[in-house]
Amino acid sequence: MGSKTSWSMVAVAIMALSVVAMLDGCMAQSFCNTSLAELFKCKPAVTPPNPSPPTPECCAVVAKADLKCLCRLKNKPLVPTLGIDLNLAFQLPAKCNLYLPSQC
Repeated sequence: MGSKTSWSMVAVAIMALSVVAMLDGCMAQSFCNTSLAELFKCKPAVTPPNPSPPTPECCAVVAKADLKCLCRLKNKPLVPTLGIDLNLAFQLPAKCNLYLPSQC
């Protein structure tokens, strides 16, 4: 699987976790080695119409997250319900210059 596709899957997984958190009302709950509140630090970078570049805080969250765990959530259909643009989410890990394991 290509590197860009792999990064895209991780970005989608991060945003899917955010959606799950909102639906469950459990912002303090931990998923994939990071808290859901931390994952929301990335939302401005994946929300149209004028997304901001990922902040160092957002990239730090992505860097500490268990990316293999996040990859398992890539097919959750809830992400767009938060106004998150999947194309922007797919770009997030690459913008943070992070390495993704090939298993994703």
